[in-house]
Amino acid sequence: MEYLVWLGACVSLAGLAGLVWCIIRVWKARNAGLRDEELKATIQKVVPLNMGSLFLSVIGLMLVVLGILLA
Repeated sequence: MEYLVWLGACVSLAGLAGLVWCIIRVWKARNAGLRDEELKATIQKVVPLNMGSLFLSVIGLMLVVLGILLA
């Protein structure tokens, strides 16, 4: 079940990369001096990607734990 641990680690890292991308995107939008409506629109576009990345990270960590338990 070692492959399950490595697969979970890769999936978690992909989710983490997505979370970092979301943070950078919102940070750049805040520093760009956008109006409130434009900033809200940017954040609304990022929220689904943020939730998807968080879900991906959780699934990856579940795979890691499952791989460890089955080993």
